[in-house]
Amino acid sequence: MDPARPGIPYQPVIEALGDYPQKKFYNVSKLGGTKYDTLPYSIRVLFESSVRNCDGFLVKETDAMNILDWKTKQNNVEVPFCPARVVLQDFTGIPAMVDFAAMREAVRNAGGDPMKVNPACPADLTVDHSLQIDFSKCAIQNAPNPGGGDSQKAAAKLSPLKVQPRKLPCRGQTGCKGPCSAAEASRSAGQFSAQIENTPILCPFHLQPVPEPETVLKNQEMEFGRNRERLQFFKWSSKVFKNISIIPPETGMAHQVNLEYLSRVVFEVKDFLYPDSVVGTDSHMTMVNGFGILGWGVGGIETEAVMLGMPVTLPLPEVVGCELTGTASPLATSIDIVLSITKQLRQADVAGKFVEFFGSGVSQLSVADRTTIANMCPEYGAILSFFPVDNVTLRHLKHTGFDKTRLEVIEAYLKAVKLFRNDESSSGEPEYSQVVQISLSSIIPYVSGPKRSQDRVAVNNMKSDFQACLNEKSGVKGFQIAAEKQNDVVPVQYEGNEYQLSHGCVVIAAVISCTNNCNPSVMLAAGLLAKKAVEAGLVVKPYIRTSLSPGSGMVTHYLSSSGVLPYLSKLGFEVVGYGCSTCVGNTAPLPEAIRNAIKQGDIVACGVLSGTKNFEGRLCDCVRANYLASPPLVVAYAIAGTVRIDFESEPLGVGINGKSIYLRDIWPTRKELHTVEEECVISSMFKELKERMEKGNKRWNLLEAPESTLFPWDLKSTYIRCPSFFDKLAKEPVPPQPIENAHVLLYLGDSVTTDHISPAGSIARSSAAAKYLTSKGLTPREFNSYGARRGNDAVMTRGTFANIKLLNKFLGKPAPKTIHFPSGQTLDVFEAAELYQKEGIPVIILAGKKYGLGSSRDWAAKGPFLLGVKAVLAESYEKVHRSQLIGIGIAPLQFLPGENPATLGLTGREQFSILFPQELSPGMTLDIKTSTGKAFNALALFENDMELTLYKSGGSLNFVARRFL
Repeated sequence: MDPARPGIPYQPVIEALGDYPQKKFYNVSKLGGTKYDTLPYSIRVLFESSVRNCDGFLVKETDAMNILDWKTKQNNVEVPFCPARVVLQDFTGIPAMVDFAAMREAVRNAGGDPMKVNPACPADLTVDHSLQIDFSKCAIQNAPNPGGGDSQKAAAKLSPLKVQPRKLPCRGQTGCKGPCSAAEASRSAGQFSAQIENTPILCPFHLQPVPEPETVLKNQEMEFGRNRERLQFFKWSSKVFKNISIIPPETGMAHQVNLEYLSRVVFEVKDFLYPDSVVGTDSHMTMVNGFGILGWGVGGIETEAVMLGMPVTLPLPEVVGCELTGTASPLATSIDIVLSITKQLRQADVAGKFVEFFGSGVSQLSVADRTTIANMCPEYGAILSFFPVDNVTLRHLKHTGFDKTRLEVIEAYLKAVKLFRNDESSSGEPEYSQVVQISLSSIIPYVSGPKRSQDRVAVNNMKSDFQACLNEKSGVKGFQIAAEKQNDVVPVQYEGNEYQLSHGCVVIAAVISCTNNCNPSVMLAAGLLAKKAVEAGLVVKPYIRTSLSPGSGMVTHYLSSSGVLPYLSKLGFEVVGYGCSTCVGNTAPLPEAIRNAIKQGDIVACGVLSGTKNFEGRLCDCVRANYLASPPLVVAYAIAGTVRIDFESEPLGVGINGKSIYLRDIWPTRKELHTVEEECVISSMFKELKERMEKGNKRWNLLEAPESTLFPWDLKSTYIRCPSFFDKLAKEPVPPQPIENAHVLLYLGDSVTTDHISPAGSIARSSAAAKYLTSKGLTPREFNSYGARRGNDAVMTRGTFANIKLLNKFLGKPAPKTIHFPSGQTLDVFEAAELYQKEGIPVIILAGKKYGLGSSRDWAAKGPFLLGVKAVLAESYEKVHRSQLIGIGIAPLQFLPGENPATLGLTGREQFSILFPQELSPGMTLDIKTSTGKAFNALALFENDMELTLYKSGGSLNFVARRFL
């Protein structure tokens, strides 16, 4: 929407911005007096959006006033929200873009200008769900070719970048000592080496540029070959649609790109300023709240609605203020802080609410800490966790490439509308629904083990806890070692030196960053600790199986750019690959002498890793105690060589000149970490990503795609097809017609979920979708999934109600079948619906309570619509799904309280006639008659005039399409 269009009610509060008079904004802080000043920052963003987008129809003045009266209206009203932008990943983005392409076709056919059809809201679509690992270092897998035909030939046609077999001087996936080679491949045998993210091509050991790994090139080649049709469609979309940006494959994951490149903090359109905000189809969307950007994840149909220019509606939420005070323990890592805050928020019952952080402790958290906490929302049930922009945010933005003028504008605007948090003063804090106080001083570092991840042990209690485990009976924690054997020592010869193994000795130490990619600080902490340890003269015993397995090449990149990778390598922590390794049991065998000594002395040996799994015997059959710890603690325990150590009173070892070195002597401070993180790592990461985004990649740049205004649909395609949503598009909508003599397609019970309704997962060989694909010449191994074929309505419609767990009361047992009553045949749901449509017979669905539970899915509404369903008659609905039915043009009807098919004596085998009066109104009661003579009433669940308008227009797609006629 144009933020400064004429005729809207709040134009009088449009002002010029201080030293930048050419820039304008709505000074919403001047509305409502002191009410605005007490609003939580996140609610202020909702309020600004309602003021800026108020048009009297989609967003009304009463909506804005309800938000301003948040203190009394929270949880009592629903409000619209128009985000500044949307983010989609390719699986959910493909049906949205197919709909826009089909809309262009329909507008042209109805006499309109198809070039006017563009997303109304800026949208970024990241193609990050296409990559599959067909090739690994150890083997080339004969993977399915979902597109059909000869995958290698298809790939070759697509891209001139042929992968020629060659000997790589340094693959970046194996340990190498001395000349770059594939030496010591055995250390990482069995691990996947494909780098899923686009990574800097750098030898992790020698820090020199090297050729791209052959497996990466082959996987990328397969990706472009397999997904050729989809990628060409996306390329066409990027050329012809305004307001849409396609982020090509090999760039990164949606949530990371959203954080690192797409976030604006403050939007600027035609010199008009307003807060950045976003909704999207990625579950990690909440991460942006750590930047002070309001955002959360929604379903595909809601995202598409926003792209069409309509708001998201939500109950005006409660906002829980989370006050952070005190100072964290020096040994507490970012992950310790994040997990502790997550635990306390879970206990505070913040489900379904906004969480907003304030207090003196907030300034101690880096932006990476904040985004990690915000990313954990699903763990504690909040809709989002919001960190208002402050000086920490501005410093971070400076390092990410924001120029001085842009930063000045952002700061001046946010201060003008009171969206900038003063981290030096606690006066004037907003009012909250409730306040949760968390003292950072109470957060101490923990490890988990020795057998289960839920058994947490404070690091300062580790020595005594392990002793207790030796004493305890064998079980979830105990090892039942006799008291007289608890101090046994077993000498062992290894590489010409004698060592002594005892209970608690560390034999495996693995630094794994798979769960820490969005927060570099813990990996940097491990690197800085290693640097200080090497400089102090500390070493790791050579028999300890050490390894470093970054979650992505980006982790290697920032360890390299900060200069700590050689020190990790010096202690034995060398990059072994990019994939799940130690925590899934992919550790190389321990040296035979060590294994024999452990077994001979019945030693309780230990593994320490920074992964997620530590079940007994998982790392190695002779390692009985396994602890999960932060990356720097993994390095510390490796240096100590035992878990039976009190870090406070006992030294890690003896350094240069015989000096005892304690953990506190080499542990990096939070200030050191933040300095390295911001100045060395963040700036490097963002510069590299920016260059990659602007340059694109060769395969995408060379990919041919049409440039026509209308998409040239390929009738042979099994991935992209023009849907029939607009087949009846006309300049004026047809008034709702009565539903006469409708048969019941399905008679369902309670708690029917979107999983039951909407296609998901693999395509069963006996399904209607499989029959269709087979008729197109595809074999079962080429079917791919419903998710990959969301751009083909023929597949998706056939998959609707194809869940094998669907319980249709007509059949009395779970099956994706129904009865076609005119013929009496039991058929696939699609086949029965197709027969009804050929016969001109409308169909409805009968259902029980909570129809449409589960995650939001666009095809849970689109599929039934294309099956010919005119109405759903249920006892109650999941609210989001009810609105989705309206948005596609299906009437949601509800039995009156206390009534249902059983109480009304309905069998579902009757035919139903439903009369829609000419003047429909919200909450109206409709008359329903059956072929057996029964008559009853039902509620039409239209809650407001906007929903009625959408339904009368044949759904939101047709409503928007008519704007272009």
